[in-house]
Amino acid sequence: MATNRRQMLQRTAAGFGGLALSWMLEQDKARAAAKAEHKPPHPAFPDLQPRAKSCIFLFMSGGPSHVDLLDPKPLLKKLHGQRLPKSFGSIETQFIRETDIVLASRREFRKHGQSGTEISDFLPHIGSVADDIAVIRSCYCDSFIHESAQYQLSTGRVVSGFPSLGSWVTYGLGSEAKDLPAYVVLPSKDGVTEGGKPVFGSGFLPVANSGTVLRNGKSPILDLLPPKGHDGRHYRKTIDAIRQMNAATANPADTELAARIASYEMAFRMQASAPEAVDITRESKATLDMYGVGNPATDDFGRRCLLARRMVERGVRFVLVFGGGGDPQTQQWDAHSDLEDNHGRMCRATDQPAAALIKDLKQRGMLDETLVVWGGEFGRTPLAEGKGGGKGRDHNPNGYSMWMSGGGIKGGTVVGATDEIGLRAVENRCHIHAIHATILHQMGIDYNEQTFLHNGRNELLTDVGGRLIDEII
Repeated sequence: MATNRRQMLQRTAAGFGGLALSWMLEQDKARAAAKAEHKPPHPAFPDLQPRAKSCIFLFMSGGPSHVDLLDPKPLLKKLHGQRLPKSFGSIETQFIRETDIVLASRREFRKHGQSGTEISDFLPHIGSVADDIAVIRSCYCDSFIHESAQYQLSTGRVVSGFPSLGSWVTYGLGSEAKDLPAYVVLPSKDGVTEGGKPVFGSGFLPVANSGTVLRNGKSPILDLLPPKGHDGRHYRKTIDAIRQMNAATANPADTELAARIASYEMAFRMQASAPEAVDITRESKATLDMYGVGNPATDDFGRRCLLARRMVERGVRFVLVFGGGGDPQTQQWDAHSDLEDNHGRMCRATDQPAAALIKDLKQRGMLDETLVVWGGEFGRTPLAEGKGGGKGRDHNPNGYSMWMSGGGIKGGTVVGATDEIGLRAVENRCHIHAIHATILHQMGIDYNEQTFLHNGRNELLTDVGGRLIDEII
């Protein structure tokens, strides 16, 4: 018997609804499975021997000035107060005008350690560990806007929505810590950067690979501790009872149930382990003093660098520590108006703790297996910006400096160079993709092989531009 269109829709409506319901249930299962303890798809790259088990990334948000910190340029003193010579070409930045003049650095650079690495007097503590760090003076990126440059420093792309470096690392390697997150984020007490949460998000990777933010204070993770009157034994009995009831009717193919049980177990274990892991009162006075804990200038960043060490000591794979947050010009490195004032404050806050982290890891025998990375989203121009009477510098993505330490990195080395005024990287130029490729390589991940199929394309952290910085390995 012939069936018209209306009859066909009436008879198959329930079937369409069933398909939709089935799809929704599968999505729920996928999301729940992502929250379970993640087993990496690439547990090992047989051709690579990892040098680092963990990575601590010191994210200097705002854009530190390389020509005032790590990249001495004597020619700036000769050109100070003059218009930029035409031989250096034009500058494309956010605020610099053609009438702006060259600004010499007021800092004194000294040679440090047996390597003789030249470092500014803004960073005397980093100077004391010069033989343990590799300075890369030829970094460059693709944007002079804070948000997009921060995304690129973290994800390799200038737009949000892509997985961060820590997400790629934990996706590839999983975690050695059963009682703590694989990827921990330690933001400034003053706030977050312009890039916000996408800077440490997992993008299209599983949610389990997102950064877990630990707050300042006695409760680093919201809703972690049980309410008063309930101890750990009470919650242990509750979880055991729930597991037994679920097991009685469990379907072995039901990944959703297994994932949710695993998430409950992780939350319970964190109730026991996380408070101890973040309790820095267990540290000696000498250690606290070394990081500057208790000193108003260094206390916040010092506490977080110390927490980072405690995290990797307990098997956390990746720790992101922000060196700045909140107002860009007073609480970050964004020195548009007065570089001396801004960088003086930021260096006082971060120099001692960053150096203490390297010294502490080294004396505990952990530096060889912990990769420490320091850097911001871009550098700053050799020209004086008009704001504030020409005492500040604008954003410069064309050439700037970063440094790495530990994790198989060759300390006491300097790689690459910018031109005579620090405007552009000209020798052994290292795009941010090269930084990422080198980090992954030191962690034992093949940056050309670790991919994730998304929208029909095999995505990589380094896209198509990665290469190793062999000189520092």
